[in-house]
Amino acid sequence: MKKISILIISLTVFVGGCNLFDKKDEKVAVNSNANSSLTATAKVIGSNNESYGNAFFEEEDNGVKVTLALSGLPAGSHGIHIHSVAKCEAPKFESAGSHFNPTNKEHGKLNPNGYHLGDLPNLEVGEDGTVDLNFLAEGVTLQKNAENSLMDGEGTSLVIHESADDYKTDPAGNSGARIACGAIQ
Repeated sequence: MKKISILIISLTVFVGGCNLFDKKDEKVAVNSNANSSLTATAKVIGSNNESYGNAFFEEEDNGVKVTLALSGLPAGSHGIHIHSVAKCEAPKFESAGSHFNPTNKEHGKLNPNGYHLGDLPNLEVGEDGTVDLNFLAEGVTLQKNAENSLMDGEGTSLVIHESADDYKTDPAGNSGARIACGAIQ
């Protein structure tokens, strides 16, 4: 009788242990899918179609992380915005449309009435013309057919202006001419 009891206990522990391993494998599979993320890129060009580098976009919980790897830009502060059309026709980049503004707000992070979702922090370009920077574009997504998606309709583009954005003047922050553009794809 003692041998049968030990055998039953051993089988119970073995079967229970197998179930434990199965659940662990399921958990790993769920976590690996959760870590996959939506991404996009933009090749940033200047008014003479010269390459300034790339912008990378990655879906995050509260928006889209933007990473800039640029060189050859004029030194100083520049307004940078997401525009409403994924088209960058040099030299003026007017083809990029107006600021991305699906919520119909006014321009500027300091505007008491809210701001365009395409309003981004000013870009500080070093004396050597390079930029290595990342920041979060809040409230937007790369998910197609989702609210505030950068990938729907005519798409969107990243536009760099000649001067700093004052964060309040409607519609473009008094940031001057468009000097660079990249269609987000």
